[in-house]
Amino acid sequence: MTLPTTQTPFTISIPDSQLTHLQQKLALTTFPDELEEAGWHYGVPLADVKRLVGRWKEGFDWRKQEALLNAELPQFLYAVDVDDHGTLDVHFVHKKSTVKGAIPLLFVHGWPGNFIEVRKLLPILTQASRDHPSFHVVALSLPGYGFSQAPSKKGFSTAQYAEVAHKLMIGLGYDEYVTQGGDWGFVITRKIAELYGPKHAKAWHTNFPLSRPPPLRQALSSLPLPFLSYTKSEKAGLERTEWFRRWGSGYLAEQSTRPQTLGYSLADSPVGLLAWIYEKLVEWTDGYRWEDDEGNVLPTRFEVLTWVSIYWFSRAGPAASLRIYYEVVQAGQGPSQDIFSQALHTKIPVGFSHFVKELVKYPKSWTRVNHLVFEAEHDEGGHFAAYEKPELLANDLRVMFGKGGGAYGVVKGKSGYDHDSA
Repeated sequence: MTLPTTQTPFTISIPDSQLTHLQQKLALTTFPDELEEAGWHYGVPLADVKRLVGRWKEGFDWRKQEALLNAELPQFLYAVDVDDHGTLDVHFVHKKSTVKGAIPLLFVHGWPGNFIEVRKLLPILTQASRDHPSFHVVALSLPGYGFSQAPSKKGFSTAQYAEVAHKLMIGLGYDEYVTQGGDWGFVITRKIAELYGPKHAKAWHTNFPLSRPPPLRQALSSLPLPFLSYTKSEKAGLERTEWFRRWGSGYLAEQSTRPQTLGYSLADSPVGLLAWIYEKLVEWTDGYRWEDDEGNVLPTRFEVLTWVSIYWFSRAGPAASLRIYYEVVQAGQGPSQDIFSQALHTKIPVGFSHFVKELVKYPKSWTRVNHLVFEAEHDEGGHFAAYEKPELLANDLRVMFGKGGGAYGVVKGKSGYDHDSA
């Protein structure tokens, strides 16, 4: 195996022809009808989609958002050889701290996220201070997402995503590193810990701590929640989990069984793509106020439209991002409802952050594992913690990896502090 030795600077620059094509597509939109007083019960309200499409057509300036992303996020491409899958060009953000002893941290997103999720977290984690550790942050676009090349062969599953991420870190000179992830980032960093710890992956942190429910819970699943001996917060978490399984997981069944069929709609219709992702951005967060939803105020960042535009303009197209669901299920890791909830074991230090509006929120006793060195409970925040509550997530990482923390000093010679202040 030969690893590349250089990273190529990357600047987002969408061709004018693609911008024109998007506007042509938007102009030809046919909206569906809607029942009276439907609200969010049937999906994204028609009025919300029309409002967002109107702004996508007039008011949204991709060139401005593109310039902001390029200015804020140092981006690169890296060619990574993947066993049995050839070489893939991987897009990633790489921001180094001025602290020489900063900790190398790999940030891994999920779906419908992308590299933009690290946007607010980046300046916080790379900040230098005598009071907390600093990090060198690498946030890759998973293969098939954003501006990374997509796999062209079947069978690109969890181990392959972990392999790409690991080889990227090694190729960048980070022989030892730590990880952070939620959603698919949880699954992938868990696999990294399994395959590459403790030699290379030294510790990992997730804001999506899951495990397989205990047999007793399965036996008592027909009983009302009040009969279970859980705290008020834990009962609320189980209610949130049940809501998600009943009302919010339809996408999961579709994407894990027939991603190609759904892909035709998302690849051809920007409005269909917008509605598919916007639904999750609203329902999966803890009342986060997206700039695009702020009445008549013209947004600065157009958060929703920028987020969705990255999918529309992605290198492989939006359909490629769906296939991870199918591949993981087909790899024998369980039915679609259980692909995240496997028995959780780890041989390196791990930290958990629990956010109140996470989609699947189990009692802490269900996710208790060996080598758990940090755990925090937050009464705000949802599924996109890095974007919704970057300060809370960053502080958790600082505590876990800082002086006195359970994972302090796990990376040799990289404590997170300058040598003269360590």
